[in-house]
Amino acid sequence: QVTLVESGGGLVQAGGSLRLSCAASGRTFRRYPMAWFRQAPGKEREFAAAISGSGGSTWYKDSVKGRFTISRDNAKDTVYLQMNSLKPEDTAVYYCAATYSSRWLETQEYDYWGQGTQVTVSF
Repeated sequence: QVTLVESGGGLVQAGGSLRLSCAASGRTFRRYPMAWFRQAPGKEREFAAAISGSGGSTWYKDSVKGRFTISRDNAKDTVYLQMNSLKPEDTAVYYCAATYSSRWLETQEYDYWGQGTQVTVSF
């Protein structure tokens, strides 16, 4: 039984920062890719950021590049998303996901999901 638990969401003013955390339990993902997705009201879920198993490679959606940083602590089986300079359009439910696949930039490869954490950015 794999469990991914997100935390750190909340309400913040535009320009502010939040740090999301995702802790894995049940099975380790210490050497496997993990990612953050987000889903805004009325929109499809989208791929926001991903990190390779070693942490040496990362990928970001264009609209968050330079503002978001994904990182991981493999000793704690935890992945983070530091979000700076937040904008109202970043408002969404943010989901942590993990995969044992090597095709870590392909959305459909992510099989394990957290329950999501709400991020709301006010004007």
